[in-house]
Amino acid sequence: MPRRVTGAYEQARARVRPVDGDAARSAREHHDRLTKPRGSLGRLEDLGVQLAAIAGADPPPIPVPAAIAVFAGDHGVVAEGVTPWPQEVTAQMVANFVAGGAAINCLARNAGATVTVIDVGVAADLDAVVGASAGLLQHRRVRAGTANLAREAAMADAEVDAALDTGADVAAELVGAGAAALVTGEMGIGNTTAAAAVIAALTGRPAAAVTGRGTGIDDAQLAHKVEVVERALTRAGGADVLGRLGARRVLAEVGGLELAALAGFIVGGAAARVPVVIDGVIAGAALLAAAHDCPAVLPYVIAGHRSTEPGASVVLEHLGLEPVLDLGLRLGEGSGACLALGVLHAAARLLHEMATFDAAGVTEKER
Repeated sequence: MPRRVTGAYEQARARVRPVDGDAARSAREHHDRLTKPRGSLGRLEDLGVQLAAIAGADPPPIPVPAAIAVFAGDHGVVAEGVTPWPQEVTAQMVANFVAGGAAINCLARNAGATVTVIDVGVAADLDAVVGASAGLLQHRRVRAGTANLAREAAMADAEVDAALDTGADVAAELVGAGAAALVTGEMGIGNTTAAAAVIAALTGRPAAAVTGRGTGIDDAQLAHKVEVVERALTRAGGADVLGRLGARRVLAEVGGLELAALAGFIVGGAAARVPVVIDGVIAGAALLAAAHDCPAVLPYVIAGHRSTEPGASVVLEHLGLEPVLDLGLRLGEGSGACLALGVLHAAARLLHEMATFDAAGVTEKER
């Protein structure tokens, strides 16, 4: 049975407001007075301006501490052979996150960020897998994995709503506990197939253009994965028709529980007026859904990196986002977004600490 729908997502969606244009202009002018040639710090200047617009302050607060939310869910589509990894790896990796041994844990420690793991749809008994560390895991399961999206709708509408609410709730809780930035993380064997289907439906791009190798598959397996995505979209009425029905319908038909929770998390972060740093293709699919349902979230979003998954670049292009990093990553978990936090810290710190021409007694070039 799905968790009770709380309305947290709709409440958050209603609270999303435009970012502060006056603060953005002030930050831009502030950068022009700093002891450097105008524009010489490139994207760092743009990021500082965006942080100021989000916070409504120049200089903007340095976005620390950051909180990474790793939403975990299983996918019925693994029955179609779209990945060589067995479904039980989702639960095993959740145990690894909770124990602090995954890549995202290492990167979070390096960035001074926290990691919160949320079971929104894992099929296994996590208490049996996680054991003594179970208290470190948030149990918010909507259902034990999605249905096989190639053969039937992945979720019921009420389950999508419950997952959206969960994401919005988690965002509010983390910001309420002091988080100054939110980072999207996820885990779910088979979720790149669901993400590809969501991206195809919401961008109008063909399945072959948005479907990648995920955890590492050969050419024959990739061709099969593309065919599964195409079959899922056809079953749901076709990508064009499905996309016109709206983001929630897309999530119900071909999405995932962690994708829906991430969409709610993104909207919840925007409602709380903190930067939301997006990871790779899974978070990108969730962002598409969030932006489709609530376009005002986009100015609050920072694309942490460019994943090597083709769907990730399609999302960035479709939404007009420029990633902070491009390191050839495709792990997920929030890894690329977490790495981008140091760049955001630097962008804010420049506006706090760098001297102006007047303050430093440096002659500015004639305009």
